[in-house]
This record gives sequence, C-alpha cells and structure tokens, in this order.
Amino acid sequence: MLRLLLSLLLSLTLAAMTEASPSEPVAARAFDQGQIDRVAEAPIADATEVSEAKAPAKAAERAEAAESVSAAGLTEEPVLLVLGDSLSAAYGLPLDQGWVNLLQARINERGLPHRVVDAAISGDTVAGGLSRLPALLVEHQPEIVLIELGANDGLRGFPPSKIEDDLVTLVEQAQAANAQVVLIGLRLPPNYGPAYTERFQQLFATAAERTGVALVPRLLAGVAEDFALMQADGLHPTAEAQPMILETVWSVLAPLLGHTD
Repeated sequence: MLRLLLSLLLSLTLAAMTEASPSEPVAARAFDQGQIDRVAEAPIADATEVSEAKAPAKAAERAEAAESVSAAGLTEEPVLLVLGDSLSAAYGLPLDQGWVNLLQARINERGLPHRVVDAAISGDTVAGGLSRLPALLVEHQPEIVLIELGANDGLRGFPPSKIEDDLVTLVEQAQAANAQVVLIGLRLPPNYGPAYTERFQQLFATAAERTGVALVPRLLAGVAEDFALMQADGLHPTAEAQPMILETVWSVLAPLLGHTD
C-alpha cells in the first residue's frame, strides 16, 4: 500500500511540473511576453508621438513653401520681349550701348518691375521672327512684345503686302499669348525708289491698324538723316544715336508700362 501511495504521489508531482513549465519558468515567460508587448507597442506609440510632434512642423514647412511659391508668383518680373534684327541687336557696338540695354536701364531707373529680353538677331527677317516667336512666347510669357522686323525683307525687295501680312501674323501670335504689342516701323534708303520705299513705310501703319496695336512710326527718326549718327555702312546707327532711338521707342512704350514722364 505504501509503495502504491508513493508511486501515485510521484506521478502527480511530475504532471504538475510538466504542465507548469514546458521549457522555462512561468514567471520568466510572463515577464518576457510583457516586454515583447511593450516593445511592440513602443514603436507604434513612438511613431504616433513623432508623427504628432512633427505634424505642426511639417504643416509649417508646407505653409512656408506655399507662401514662397505664392510670393514668387506675385513678385515675378513681367517680361518685355524685343523681337528684332540688327537695329535692336546693337550691331557694330558693345551690347551695353544698344538702345535695348538702355531701355532696361531706363526701366530700372523708373522703378518699374519689367525685365527686358532681347531676342533680336542681326539679319533676321519677318519669316525668321515667325519661326522663332512661338517658342519665345512659351519660354518667357511676355507681358509686352516689341516687334522690330522687316528691314531685311525690304532690303531684299520682298513684296510689301507679304511683309505686312506676316507682321500681322506675328502680332496676332503675341496677342493670342495675352501680350500687348508695339509694332516698330522702319524706313528704307531712298535708292530703292519712292514708290517702293513709301509703300514699305506705310505697311507698318497698316499692320498696326489691322491689329489695333501701338505703333512707333520710324525707329530711326532724326537719326538716319544725320550721317554723323550712322555707322560707315549707312544702315546702322552709332552709339551716340542709341539714346535718341530709346526716346523714340519710349514715347510709345511708356503708357503700356503704366508710366508717363
């Protein structure tokens, strides 16, 4: 009987030990599991806290960036684009002496915000302007476009009606891009004959009337008649003439810039 009781007691003890600790103490398992739960929760809690802590900062950054973009848009300089030939490209002169560069200086002196982009190329024609203007309008999105082209077309004896039609197309392209336009007229040397030279000069006024834009009747008014103000080729004005050319352009341009003097 005693042997049976001892055997039963031993069995119960072994069963209790096996159930309570399959591989490690219960206390140890409970502690480690608790740690795992806390560790698992900690990154979530920390991430939430970090996110909440950073949210105001990120919101502030976004607001600041938005304000910067807005400010940039509000303070972006309106562009004044000059589409021309050698008469606007300071042919034979340092660029800083040309009337286009003097125009930027005048704008700065008057405290106006406009930035002048000189897209004049020596030898350019109206057809060349037609090929270049669309890309220039996309790139610069000008507020004002000065079109000074046609002299080389006239010197080549192109039909005035064709020059006029092409100038109208140029103006309409600029207007379609929401730009104001100033058309600049030119005059040919008298050796081309009175009939052609008069028709040539008139085409600028007619093109301006057809499109309703401002017109500078003669870019070299008061300059071309004075040999001392022309370079040796008789076609391009000297540095001394550039301020006079600026005044001729400015008298028509200034109202479009919102300035009178």
